[in-house]
Amino acid sequence: MNKKVGVLLIHGMGSVADDYAHDAIQELRERISGRGLNRDDIAWESVYWAPILSERESQLWVDLSADNDLNWAKLRKFFTNAFGSVSAYQALPNRCDNVYDKIHGTVHNSLKALRAKLGGADKPLVVIAHSLGSVIMSNYIWDRQKGKDEASFGGSAFERMETLAGLVTLGSNIPLFTLACDPVVSIEFPPPALPEKLRKSAKWLNLYDSDDVLGWPLKPLSGSYGESVTTDMEVNVGNILTNWNPANHAAYWTDDSVIKPAAYLLGSILEAWDKP
Repeated sequence: MNKKVGVLLIHGMGSVADDYAHDAIQELRERISGRGLNRDDIAWESVYWAPILSERESQLWVDLSADNDLNWAKLRKFFTNAFGSVSAYQALPNRCDNVYDKIHGTVHNSLKALRAKLGGADKPLVVIAHSLGSVIMSNYIWDRQKGKDEASFGGSAFERMETLAGLVTLGSNIPLFTLACDPVVSIEFPPPALPEKLRKSAKWLNLYDSDDVLGWPLKPLSGSYGESVTTDMEVNVGNILTNWNPANHAAYWTDDSVIKPAAYLLGSILEAWDKP
């Protein structure tokens, strides 16, 4: 079947299984069908970059904890995985084997796989990014928009993110990465080359829970973020045990307060693409 819209999902920090996006995709497909649209018009691809760091994170935890009686072991392990990923991603930008480029290479491979599912055509793209994944995608889009490594990463309009019609960031940490930036400048959204018929439907939705200490609003960061981000949407994610505390950072993917606006955005872009 000829797919019409591609959705790229990317996870954030911490220990993540390779099927992390499965339930979210199923929820979104059901919601798309509920709008009377053909859910099979949408192609899906998830970026799984965790293995790049998981072995080193696990070994770090073993080395630090094997001969030491550390309190709050589960919390310490989370921070080892979470902030180990952050520090590794940002470190040593000039080395050819750096984690930044390895992760971006994984993103690019997933984009190429998604484009293949779209028949090798430059069709609308929607990105759903959680936590550190939103930072990764912001950097990736920035690099493509600035022409960085175009020979390796920019083989088509789709790969250059020129067809990016929707961006959904969940529990985003982007503000924490802007302290070294002066001025603080957003990616261009919608991208300048986006087809005109998609521009009215194009939206950047930033969803955050006020109890999630790792998730933040984005529009206040600067004038350019204020223009690029369509809305900062406060949501309440998690269950009775997590929706009132920072443990809800992992609860965005399948929460109805996330699925509903994400599905509506997807449906709007699908409808816009079908218009003559």
